[in-house]
Amino acid sequence: MVASISNRGGSAAAIQHHYDVSNDFYTLWLDSSLTYSSGLWDSPTLDDDLETAQQRKIDWHLNASGATTSKRLLDIGCGWGALMQRHISSDPHNHATGLTLSHNQYLHIRALDIPNIQVCEESWIVHQPTDPYDAIVSIGAFEHFAQPSASLDEKVSVYREFFSRCQKWLKPKGKLSLQTIAYGSLNAEDKNVFTQTEIFPDSELPRPGEIFMASDGLFEVKTYRNDRLHYGKTCDLWLKNLRRQKLLIVEQFGEELYLKYEQYLKLAVAGFYFGQILLLRFEMQSLAK
Repeated sequence: MVASISNRGGSAAAIQHHYDVSNDFYTLWLDSSLTYSSGLWDSPTLDDDLETAQQRKIDWHLNASGATTSKRLLDIGCGWGALMQRHISSDPHNHATGLTLSHNQYLHIRALDIPNIQVCEESWIVHQPTDPYDAIVSIGAFEHFAQPSASLDEKVSVYREFFSRCQKWLKPKGKLSLQTIAYGSLNAEDKNVFTQTEIFPDSELPRPGEIFMASDGLFEVKTYRNDRLHYGKTCDLWLKNLRRQKLLIVEQFGEELYLKYEQYLKLAVAGFYFGQILLLRFEMQSLAK
């Protein structure tokens, strides 16, 4: 079953609704790398600072995808480009291509003007690489691939199309590193209406089993980990940063936006800590084509 356009979420309008609020807004409460996804801690106490945890997460994905020992990297849902910058900084001969539907993120990366970093304002659905990639990373994009109304078969079909394309784009036995939020104890019909409509419209979380079903026969799962407490900690630190910047955010962007993001981050902290939602990280290797 091939996924139809109507079954896919993550439209440009939906992505821009959230990520194009303002680069300056996100600068006020994310870490200096503008990394907008869960950090990675290496101790049960989760006592590292946010910047260190985000750098560790980036390095984990570069290693899991094989990018640390290869040249050509594709970053699907590249954000403001921190992972691509890290890849290039390790070797100036490396090359990174990033895909984003956020116009602000696209302009930000273009303005960096870093040699060997190419950013495309396009979805993976239309991406057409000229040469195979050595490694693929996708962090925080998978949540936007399916529509809220999609059935199980439709969701798995969209996800399988994604994995099929990644396998086709990779060199033989190339690797994909994937990070996504997923449903835990929360049922889809019980998800928070506020988050669904005000924060992430036109998006739907996967269930862990759907990812395994969709990638079966295309990728071998080498590593699978649930780091939901790491994302709870990340959102808690973001919330503290947001509150510290309250006066400036209200002055520049209005109280309504501040209150909306405060509510969203409070819900996220509780969701991850109580296991309603999960944070999954995968190391996957392409199977023989």
